[in-house]
Amino acid sequence: MDRIDRELLALLLRDGRATYQELGRQVRLSANTVADRVRRLGATGVIRGYRAELNLEAFGRGMEMISDIRLAEGVDRTAFEAQLRDVPQVISAMRLTGDYDYQLRMSCTDAREFEAVIDRLKAELGVRQLRSRLVLHEVSLGLDRILET
Repeated sequence: MDRIDRELLALLLRDGRATYQELGRQVRLSANTVADRVRRLGATGVIRGYRAELNLEAFGRGMEMISDIRLAEGVDRTAFEAQLRDVPQVISAMRLTGDYDYQLRMSCTDAREFEAVIDRLKAELGVRQLRSRLVLHEVSLGLDRILET
């Protein structure tokens, strides 16, 4: 991966819908050359995909929480992760080292819905302990920063 690949990645992180022609103008290459480079970055797994970023408030889900959880003894992690897919309020889950097993990012309509999710996690998914914090706001630093290293 060279400097131009890194520039292309930074541009795509800012606007994943940019055309090859637009990208080419910014890195001073032809659209065909840019297309070849982007395809190669995809084929080698550097680019894993493209997605839309949703505004959760537009869906009435403006209350976001970060929850650290411990699973009860004997809970199968693979089964737990599969069951999380059936909890629509859970946006992401990360398995952790340290005192807690997972960190969940959740989005709810209000405190009542959040309480219901907590109850479900404990009753159905084997969560033993949960520590949650309300997200006040997020500072997006951008993945393009890693391209500078």
